[in-house]
Amino acid sequence: MKKTQNFSRKDMINRTSFFKNLNPLPIQIDQTIPQPAKDIIYARELLSVIGLGDKNNKTPINRNAPIKGAGGITMTIAKCPQGQGPELHNHISTYETFTVLQGTFLIEWNDDGSESLELGYLDTISIPPGVCRSFKNISKQDGLLQVIISGGIHDMNDIAFTKAAKDKMEKISSGLSKTFEDQGFRFDADS
Repeated sequence: MKKTQNFSRKDMINRTSFFKNLNPLPIQIDQTIPQPAKDIIYARELLSVIGLGDKNNKTPINRNAPIKGAGGITMTIAKCPQGQGPELHNHISTYETFTVLQGTFLIEWNDDGSESLELGYLDTISIPPGVCRSFKNISKQDGLLQVIISGGIHDMNDIAFTKAAKDKMEKISSGLSKTFEDQGFRFDADS
């Protein structure tokens, strides 16, 4: 029995992601949501590279990913202008691993962001399930951060933001957090 397989160029192109062809998540380009509110939840541009292979898993990450199915991981490229990055949130059952591709990022963790590290080019940190975390580009140029989610199903049920993130969003516009709750986000990470 043969232990290897051969792939055609076409087959391998279907498992290739070209950075220049990546697009932000659909909700990120929704003009009805103020940019400061989207910045609480996402990197300015969250570009899906690899989504789960499960067609039943209708997550924002899966929807636009050019590569589907890679051993249960998802991978995105987070593009953040200077000073931008999502607020504290946790993943209930998955690990979130960050590798800096460009710029310098401040990674904060715990319910109140009381601990932190600065990461530079090719530095990597892996945050375990249940630990609140955030990242912010602290360099003067656009930052790029590779984000890999592993160890479980990365869906909307796995992510929760802190109450402080919800309060910050409500200061932008009363009731605005409901727009994200309708997409499946929760604001009870620190409850």
